[in-house]
Amino acid sequence: MTVELGVIEGFYGPMWSWAERGRLMTSLAAHGYSFYLYAPKADSYLRRRWQEPHPADQTAELESFARLCRREGVRFGVGLSPFEIFNRFDDAARETLTAKLRMLDRAGIQELAILFDDMRSEVPELARTQAEIVRWIRDNTKATTISMCPTYYSDDPVLDRVFGERPADYLETLGAELPKDVRVFWTGEEVCSREISPGHLKRVGDRLGRKPVLWDNYPVNDGDRMSRHLHLRAFTGRPANNAAHLAGHAINPALQPALTAIPALTLAESYRQGPNYQYGQALHHAARELLGVDLANQLQTDLLVLQDAGLERISDEKRQALIHTYDAFDHPAANEILRWLAGDYQVTDEMVQTQ
Repeated sequence: MTVELGVIEGFYGPMWSWAERGRLMTSLAAHGYSFYLYAPKADSYLRRRWQEPHPADQTAELESFARLCRREGVRFGVGLSPFEIFNRFDDAARETLTAKLRMLDRAGIQELAILFDDMRSEVPELARTQAEIVRWIRDNTKATTISMCPTYYSDDPVLDRVFGERPADYLETLGAELPKDVRVFWTGEEVCSREISPGHLKRVGDRLGRKPVLWDNYPVNDGDRMSRHLHLRAFTGRPANNAAHLAGHAINPALQPALTAIPALTLAESYRQGPNYQYGQALHHAARELLGVDLANQLQTDLLVLQDAGLERISDEKRQALIHTYDAFDHPAANEILRWLAGDYQVTDEMVQTQ
């Protein structure tokens, strides 16, 4: 059983280059990934400064990437987070939003995702207000696919602690008010779900009145704690029969684009293999295909250190040995490991609070 696979670049932290983004997209397209949503939290013109136009050079890069995606047969979209617009969706907000939508239309997007995640609101009838905004956007964009991320995108109680208690019947109201062709993201029972089951997805789909699109927060490693670890292992806890209850499965990638491709390939393999999937073998095959035999073997040798121990538990002596080892490889993935060892990918609490 298969499901539409994609990427939603939705992490906090440092931005990728467009070349890095393009290499990942083309690599995954060859393995069945069919959509790519550009939504990094660090692009402030899609989030806290959404009312301002993108600079001309960034708009040109978006247009170029959209063309590249079309050539690869990948649906390109943008995740727009009109920050806390639901607190005041008036004529002025509509006028500003119209200008942003026109720019995105010119860039050639095929999908527009409206992301209400990680925002606080005291608005009564939050679900109805958000559905109204999505309906208005749907009627004012040329994008042919519309998706949205709710404020409460998981059962995880951490969302209630941080953003306030979720309204009663939030998902049911959202599902009833949204047009049936609008796709809705969901991360599972937790923000970063260790396991996602068919039973859980069926329950969520019943509440929404549609199959959700899984926003899978693996292999993402943003945040102060997670950015100290590389997420390299193969996917587990996502049985292939989840496909019957999903409209799509999007991964939120790690901060390291070349290394992200390793677990990403194993997810595609898990859906192809179904009950015959073996996560250890999948990691072995994906690493060799992407890195070559020598670098793949080295990475698997160091897996416990890179993924489990993390930067805080690596001694200075071990760090220097790893630098010496990976400096010998001429490969983007090895360079990412070196940058990680140097602390270049560290995400601070301030980044998360301000992006």
